[in-house]
Amino acid sequence: MGLASKPSRTLALWVCFANPLWQTRDVTSVSRVPNPRHCSIAGALDVVGEKWSLLVVRELFLGVRRFSEIAVNTGAPRDVLAARLRRLEEVGVLERREYSARPQRFEYRLTRAGRDLQPVILALRQWGEWYVTGEALPPIYAHSCGEILEPRMDCAACGHPAEPRSLSLVEG
Repeated sequence: MGLASKPSRTLALWVCFANPLWQTRDVTSVSRVPNPRHCSIAGALDVVGEKWSLLVVRELFLGVRRFSEIAVNTGAPRDVLAARLRRLEEVGVLERREYSARPQRFEYRLTRAGRDLQPVILALRQWGEWYVTGEALPPIYAHSCGEILEPRMDCAACGHPAEPRSLSLVEG
């Protein structure tokens, strides 16, 4: 699905990913931030590149929705966690939904932009298993075909794996 078909609220987030010279403060308004290299990775890291932010996204993928459970599972200090949740909501990665009026309580859900981070989370997990822990840690995901999921990137055009030796830099 191309950018043109994404809702305009999410479009500003994608603009940030596509152009790191722009940093979102509010999803509908962006401000220029100096950056030595025009790079979408830098823009993405500005949105989700902090440890607690990625751990929040991990928890939401695992079905954890409430602040207290996210705090316990990530180990994030409550003030830091509250700030990260606010930021992720501001940039459109997650949304807050009220589940109790008295006392007022909220749960957190990934937006489309947040759900689109799944390949990133799975790739980080796999890299960590290969180079940090040396073992697959729970939870382990099974694909709908019944096999254990081993994430990989494929070329959308030909379907072959996008391995480092098969890639060449077009522009630099």
